[in-house]
Amino acid sequence: MTPQAIAFLGICGYSLLDGLELPMTLVSALALITVTALLGAVAVLLHRLSHGTHALPVTAEWIDDLSAERYRPMLRLLDSTDLEFLRAQPGYSPAVESKLRAQRCQIFRGYLRHLTLDFRRVCMALKLVMAQSDRDRPDLAAVLVQHQIMFASGVVGIQARLVLYRWGLCSVDVTRLVQIFDVMRIELRNMVPAADAVCA
Repeated sequence: MTPQAIAFLGICGYSLLDGLELPMTLVSALALITVTALLGAVAVLLHRLSHGTHALPVTAEWIDDLSAERYRPMLRLLDSTDLEFLRAQPGYSPAVESKLRAQRCQIFRGYLRHLTLDFRRVCMALKLVMAQSDRDRPDLAAVLVQHQIMFASGVVGIQARLVLYRWGLCSVDVTRLVQIFDVMRIELRNMVPAADAVCA
Protein backbone atom coordinates (compact mmCIF):
# COMPACT_ATOMS: atom_id res chain seq x y z
CA MET A 1 0.00 0.00 0.00
CA THR A 2 1.19 3.46 -0.75
CA PRO A 3 1.60 6.12 1.94
CA GLN A 4 -1.26 8.09 0.35
CA ALA A 5 -3.59 5.06 0.62
CA ILE A 6 -2.67 4.51 4.28
CA ALA A 7 -3.30 8.19 5.02
CA PHE A 8 -6.64 8.03 3.21
CA LEU A 9 -7.67 4.93 5.20
CA GLY A 10 -6.66 6.66 8.43
CA ILE A 11 -8.79 9.68 7.56
CA CYS A 12 -11.75 7.44 6.73
CA GLY A 13 -11.49 5.62 10.08
CA TYR A 14 -9.76 2.43 9.03
CA SER A 15 -6.74 0.82 10.63
CA LEU A 16 -4.30 -1.81 9.43
CA LEU A 17 -4.08 -4.66 11.93
CA ASP A 18 -1.76 -7.43 10.79
CA GLY A 19 -2.99 -7.00 7.26
CA LEU A 20 -6.62 -6.99 8.40
CA GLU A 21 -8.49 -3.80 7.85
CA LEU A 22 -11.18 -2.99 10.45
CA PRO A 23 -13.15 0.19 10.76
CA MET A 24 -12.01 2.12 13.83
CA THR A 25 -15.63 2.75 14.77
CA LEU A 26 -16.18 -1.03 15.04
CA VAL A 27 -13.14 -1.46 17.30
CA SER A 28 -14.26 1.49 19.43
CA ALA A 29 -17.80 0.13 19.66
CA LEU A 30 -16.56 -3.31 20.76
CA ALA A 31 -14.31 -1.75 23.40
CA LEU A 32 -17.18 0.41 24.66
CA ILE A 33 -19.55 -2.58 24.86
CA THR A 34 -16.96 -4.63 26.76
CA VAL A 35 -16.27 -1.87 29.27
CA THR A 36 -19.99 -1.23 29.74
CA ALA A 37 -20.67 -4.94 30.34
CA LEU A 38 -17.87 -5.15 32.91
CA LEU A 39 -19.11 -2.04 34.72
CA GLY A 40 -22.64 -3.44 34.69
CA ALA A 41 -21.46 -6.75 36.17
CA VAL A 42 -19.58 -4.93 38.94
CA ALA A 43 -22.63 -2.77 39.68
CA VAL A 44 -24.91 -5.84 39.91
CA LEU A 45 -22.43 -7.59 42.21
CA LEU A 46 -22.13 -4.58 44.51
CA HIS A 47 -25.91 -4.20 44.55
CA ARG A 48 -26.40 -7.85 45.54
CA LEU A 49 -23.75 -7.66 48.24
CA SER A 50 -25.15 -4.48 49.75
CA HIS A 51 -28.75 -5.66 49.69
CA GLY A 52 -27.90 -9.16 50.91
CA THR A 53 -26.66 -7.78 54.22
CA HIS A 54 -29.90 -5.93 54.99
CA ALA A 55 -31.86 -9.18 54.90
CA LEU A 56 -30.24 -10.40 58.13
CA PRO A 57 -32.76 -10.08 60.98
CA VAL A 58 -30.21 -9.46 63.72
CA THR A 59 -32.37 -10.14 66.76
CA ALA A 60 -31.72 -12.13 69.90
CA GLU A 61 -34.16 -14.79 68.71
CA TRP A 62 -32.40 -15.12 65.33
CA ILE A 63 -29.04 -15.51 67.06
CA ASP A 64 -30.41 -18.09 69.47
CA ASP A 65 -31.74 -20.09 66.50
CA LEU A 66 -28.15 -20.30 65.26
CA SER A 67 -27.20 -22.48 68.22
CA ALA A 68 -24.15 -24.69 68.02
CA GLU A 69 -26.36 -27.50 69.36
CA ARG A 70 -27.68 -28.12 65.86
CA TYR A 71 -24.17 -29.28 64.92
CA ARG A 72 -23.70 -31.75 67.79
CA PRO A 73 -24.59 -34.77 65.59
CA MET A 74 -21.73 -33.74 63.35
CA LEU A 75 -19.27 -34.33 66.18
CA ARG A 76 -20.20 -38.01 66.36
CA LEU A 77 -21.12 -38.72 62.75
CA LEU A 78 -17.65 -39.90 61.70
CA ASP A 79 -16.78 -41.56 65.01
CA SER A 80 -15.00 -44.90 64.62
CA THR A 81 -17.21 -46.59 67.25
CA ASP A 82 -19.97 -47.32 64.72
CA LEU A 83 -17.47 -48.79 62.27
CA GLU A 84 -15.95 -50.99 64.97
CA PHE A 85 -19.44 -52.24 65.86
CA LEU A 86 -20.14 -52.89 62.19
CA ARG A 87 -16.92 -54.90 61.80
CA ALA A 88 -17.97 -57.17 64.69
CA GLN A 89 -21.28 -58.08 63.05
CA PRO A 90 -21.81 -61.30 61.08
CA GLY A 91 -21.96 -60.65 57.36
CA TYR A 92 -19.58 -57.71 57.56
CA SER A 93 -17.70 -56.90 54.38
CA PRO A 94 -15.35 -54.07 53.40
CA ALA A 95 -17.90 -53.04 50.76
CA VAL A 96 -20.52 -52.42 53.47
CA GLU A 97 -18.04 -50.32 55.44
CA SER A 98 -17.10 -48.39 52.32
CA LYS A 99 -20.75 -47.66 51.60
CA LEU A 100 -21.32 -46.51 55.19
CA ARG A 101 -18.27 -44.24 55.03
CA ALA A 102 -19.50 -42.70 51.77
CA GLN A 103 -22.97 -42.07 53.22
CA ARG A 104 -21.56 -40.56 56.40
CA CYS A 105 -19.24 -38.30 54.38
CA GLN A 106 -22.17 -37.04 52.32
CA ILE A 107 -24.23 -36.25 55.44
CA PHE A 108 -21.20 -34.65 57.10
CA ARG A 109 -20.62 -32.40 54.07
CA GLY A 110 -24.23 -31.22 54.33
CA TYR A 111 -23.70 -30.27 57.97
CA LEU A 112 -20.42 -28.58 57.04
CA ARG A 113 -22.13 -26.50 54.33
CA HIS A 114 -24.76 -25.33 56.82
CA LEU A 115 -22.16 -24.59 59.49
CA THR A 116 -20.15 -22.54 57.01
CA LEU A 117 -23.24 -20.62 55.91
CA ASP A 118 -24.25 -19.91 59.52
CA PHE A 119 -20.72 -18.80 60.35
CA ARG A 120 -20.75 -16.37 57.41
CA ARG A 121 -24.12 -15.02 58.54
CA VAL A 122 -22.86 -14.46 62.07
CA CYS A 123 -19.76 -12.68 60.76
CA MET A 124 -21.83 -10.49 58.45
CA ALA A 125 -24.21 -9.67 61.30
CA LEU A 126 -21.24 -8.80 63.55
CA LYS A 127 -19.92 -6.45 60.87
CA LEU A 128 -23.32 -4.78 60.59
CA VAL A 129 -23.66 -4.38 64.35
CA MET A 130 -20.13 -2.96 64.63
CA ALA A 131 -20.78 -0.54 61.74
CA GLN A 132 -23.97 0.71 63.40
CA SER A 133 -22.55 0.85 66.90
CA ASP A 134 -21.72 4.13 68.64
CA ARG A 135 -18.69 2.46 70.24
CA ASP A 136 -15.60 1.63 68.21
CA ARG A 137 -14.40 -1.96 68.70
CA PRO A 138 -11.05 -2.50 66.95
CA ASP A 139 -10.37 -5.45 69.26
CA LEU A 140 -13.52 -7.22 68.05
CA ALA A 141 -12.69 -6.44 64.42
CA ALA A 142 -9.28 -8.07 64.87
CA VAL A 143 -10.84 -11.12 66.57
CA LEU A 144 -13.39 -11.38 63.78
CA VAL A 145 -10.73 -11.42 61.07
CA GLN A 146 -8.64 -13.91 63.04
CA HIS A 147 -11.61 -16.26 63.53
CA GLN A 148 -12.60 -16.00 59.87
CA ILE A 149 -9.09 -17.09 58.86
CA MET A 150 -9.09 -19.91 61.42
CA PHE A 151 -12.52 -21.08 60.27
CA ALA A 152 -11.62 -21.00 56.57
CA SER A 153 -8.39 -22.91 57.10
CA GLY A 154 -10.23 -25.37 59.34
CA VAL A 155 -12.80 -26.05 56.62
CA VAL A 156 -10.02 -26.68 54.08
CA GLY A 157 -8.30 -29.08 56.48
CA ILE A 158 -11.54 -30.93 57.20
CA GLN A 159 -12.33 -31.26 53.49
CA ALA A 160 -8.91 -32.83 52.94
CA ARG A 161 -9.34 -35.17 55.91
CA LEU A 162 -12.79 -36.18 54.63
CA VAL A 163 -11.21 -37.50 51.44
CA LEU A 164 -8.79 -39.55 53.52
CA TYR A 165 -11.55 -40.69 55.89
CA ARG A 166 -13.57 -41.91 52.93
CA TRP A 167 -10.78 -44.41 52.26
CA GLY A 168 -10.26 -45.30 55.93
CA LEU A 169 -6.95 -43.47 56.29
CA CYS A 170 -7.74 -40.98 59.06
CA SER A 171 -10.37 -39.56 61.38
CA VAL A 172 -12.13 -36.19 61.22
CA ASP A 173 -12.65 -33.93 64.24
CA VAL A 174 -14.84 -30.90 63.73
CA THR A 175 -14.92 -29.80 67.39
CA ARG A 176 -12.64 -26.79 66.87
CA LEU A 177 -14.73 -25.51 63.96
CA VAL A 178 -17.95 -25.68 65.99
CA GLN A 179 -16.19 -23.87 68.86
CA ILE A 180 -15.05 -21.05 66.55
CA PHE A 181 -18.62 -20.68 65.27
CA ASP A 182 -19.99 -20.63 68.82
CA VAL A 183 -17.48 -18.00 70.00
CA MET A 184 -18.54 -15.64 67.22
CA ARG A 185 -22.23 -16.39 67.82
CA ILE A 186 -21.88 -15.61 71.55
CA GLU A 187 -19.97 -12.41 70.76
CA LEU A 188 -22.81 -11.34 68.47
CA ARG A 189 -25.40 -12.31 71.07
CA ASN A 190 -23.66 -10.14 73.67
CA MET A 191 -23.80 -7.14 71.33
CA VAL A 192 -27.50 -7.44 70.49
CA PRO A 193 -30.06 -6.38 73.11
CA ALA A 194 -32.69 -9.01 73.90
CA ALA A 195 -35.65 -7.18 72.41
CA ASP A 196 -34.21 -4.86 69.77
CA ALA A 197 -33.55 -5.60 66.12
CA VAL A 198 -30.46 -3.80 64.90
CA CYS A 199 -31.46 -4.08 61.27
CA ALA A 200 -34.49 -5.36 59.44
